[in-house]
Amino acid sequence: MQVISQVLIALVALEHLYILWLEMFAWETRGKKVFRGALRDELFAPTKVLAANQGLYNGFLAAGLIWSLLIADPVWSRNVAVFFLGCVAVAGMYGALTASRKIFFVQALPALLALAVLFLAH
Repeated sequence: MQVISQVLIALVALEHLYILWLEMFAWETRGKKVFRGALRDELFAPTKVLAANQGLYNGFLAAGLIWSLLIADPVWSRNVAVFFLGCVAVAGMYGALTASRKIFFVQALPALLALAVLFLAH
């Protein structure tokens, strides 16, 4: 169960590294495809800096999750993982309520599943 927990945490971290890349470096290219329907094409250029800021925050979430996997002390590792997974889950639920329900399934649900397995593993 411990290994499954670590794999799920790593997957959530990878997802947020992808979001970092998408929002910071590919906002006007791949971002248009991923977020089609959410923004009109002409809004991508003027929102590039805002998206990059969001991407940076996603990078911090990924960094915290990766950090949790590198901590040798199991109690500290778990606590750090719980904190960052909780942040991801809250952000995903907020996004689902304010922007698109899809965000719950893409962002919050994987974090909640990782949290559940983390609690079952300990």
